[in-house]
Amino acid sequence: MKGQIVRCAIYTRKSSEEGLEQDFNSLDAQHEACSAYILSQASEGWVQGEHRYDDGGISGGTLARPALQRLLADVAAKRIDIIVVYKVDRLTRSLLDFSKLVEAFDASDTSFVSVTQSFNTTTSMGRLTLNMLLSFAQFEREVTAERIRDKIAASKARGMWMGGTPPLGYAPNGRSLQIIAEHAAIIRHVYQRYLTLRSVRLLAHELERDGIGAPRRTTATGKAFGGVTFSRGQLYAMLRCATYVGEIHHQGRVHVALHPPIIERALWDAVQAMLTDNRQGEQRKGGRAAPSLLAGRVVDPQGAPLLATHAAKGKARYRYYVSRDLQTGSGTTGIRIPATELEAAVSQRIAALFADPLELAAIARIELSPSDYTQLSARAATIASASPADLRTATHA
Repeated sequence: MKGQIVRCAIYTRKSSEEGLEQDFNSLDAQHEACSAYILSQASEGWVQGEHRYDDGGISGGTLARPALQRLLADVAAKRIDIIVVYKVDRLTRSLLDFSKLVEAFDASDTSFVSVTQSFNTTTSMGRLTLNMLLSFAQFEREVTAERIRDKIAASKARGMWMGGTPPLGYAPNGRSLQIIAEHAAIIRHVYQRYLTLRSVRLLAHELERDGIGAPRRTTATGKAFGGVTFSRGQLYAMLRCATYVGEIHHQGRVHVALHPPIIERALWDAVQAMLTDNRQGEQRKGGRAAPSLLAGRVVDPQGAPLLATHAAKGKARYRYYVSRDLQTGSGTTGIRIPATELEAAVSQRIAALFADPLELAAIARIELSPSDYTQLSARAATIASASPADLRTATHA
C-alpha cells in the first residue's frame, strides 16, 4: 500500500458504563493508542479518518451496536480501508460474529488491525492467524448445530412438538398440540369419505361440491393462509400425515407423541393400505395410456361435471364419462357415455366450426380480416382430417 493513502477508522468499545462520565475514559484511552499506531504507519500512507466509532456500555456479545453499525455501513460504502482496534475483543467476543464481520470486511476489501496483539490482516502472518480463528469459528458453528440436532432428536423421542406450523386440526400448546374440534371434524370426514370413494380425485370433487375447504388459519408470524378448496396434493398430504394418529417421525424412527390423536388407529391403517394399493395399481398400469380430453369440461343434464373413468376387460381398456352419482354410488340416475364416442363427436363439431370461420367468428362475436379468414380455413382443413387420437396427442404434447 506504500505510496497510496490508506483510510483508517478506529473502533472502540466498553462493556459497562462505569467511568464513561470521566473526562478521559477507557474509550479515549483506546482511541489514543490506536491513533498513535496509525501515526506510526504514516510512511505506509495510513491516514486517520475524522469520524469516531465509540460504543460505550454495550456488550461485545452482540452486533447490534450503533457505532459498529455505522462502521459497517461505511465499510460497505467502501469509505474505509483499515479498521484499527485496541484488542480483537473490542470488535466482538463471539467467534461466530467475528467470522460474519470478516466476511463483511472481505466483501469491501477492508482489513483490520489489533494494535496490542500484533494482529494485522494486511500481512501474511495476520491472515494466517485469521484463518486459524475462522477455523475455530467453523468448529463452534458445527458443534452448536450438533447440539441443536441432538436436542431436537431427544425432544421428539419424548413425543414433543418442536415447532413450526401444525397440521390442520391442531393448535400449538407449548411443546405439544391441542385439538381444534371444528377442524378435527373435517379431518375425520376426509378420512372416512376416502375409504368410501377410494379415490382422492373423487374426494376432491365431492368436498368442493359440498363446500368443504381448508379453514382459514394464521401462522405464528401473522401470515394468513387457507380459506380455499382442498387440492389433491393437500388431501394426499393429509391422508399421509402421521401426526393425526399420534405419532412423531424423525430420521426414520417413530415415536409416540404427547399430543392426542385425531384419527383412530384402525381408520389410519385402512387409509394407508388403500393409498398403497391405489399407488401400486397405477404403477402396474404404467400411467394413463389415453388422457381424457374432456375431463372437467362436460356436464350432465343437472349441470354437474362428468367424471372420467374406465373399465378393463382382459388387456382392453374402455373409457367413459360418468355422472358423479353413478360413479360414487350415491344415486341411480345419471348418464354414462363412452369416451371415444363423445370425444369424436366434440372433435367433429370443432372441425365443422373451423370449416366455416364466419360461423366461428359469429359465435365468438369477433370480426375477421381477410388474412384471419385464410389462416382459420387452413387450420380447419388440418383439424377436419385429424382423428380424435391425433387431437389427444397434440393436446397433451
